[in-house]
Amino acid sequence: MSYLTVLGLCFTEIVGDFGYKEFANKGGIKNFLIGTVGYIGLICCLIISLQNSQILLVNAAWDALSTIIESIAAIIILKERFNDPWQYFGIILISVGIFFLKLPVLKTHKFVLPKL
Repeated sequence: MSYLTVLGLCFTEIVGDFGYKEFANKGGIKNFLIGTVGYIGLICCLIISLQNSQILLVNAAWDALSTIIESIAAIIILKERFNDPWQYFGIILISVGIFFLKLPVLKTHKFVLPKL
């Protein structure tokens, strides 16, 4: 696992979340398909991230980076805002916490497609 594989998890999750949010509020097969494709991509990225890694580390890194990236995307793209200034402070603490996970930038093990 590396920052790049976790970023793949985060960005595919954003596609899935934003697609399903639009589907939940506006309907439409296009929004549903965008959400579904995002989550199919998420499954692929999760398999890659879990190979030769610990689920504890993958989950912690994914949760932290996903919170940071998806919050920024929601603020910029969806124009959403937190209701309480302390919530922004919470995002800052998450950002500091991700540093202590000591993730490599690149994956150190080659991906091998698992057999069914």
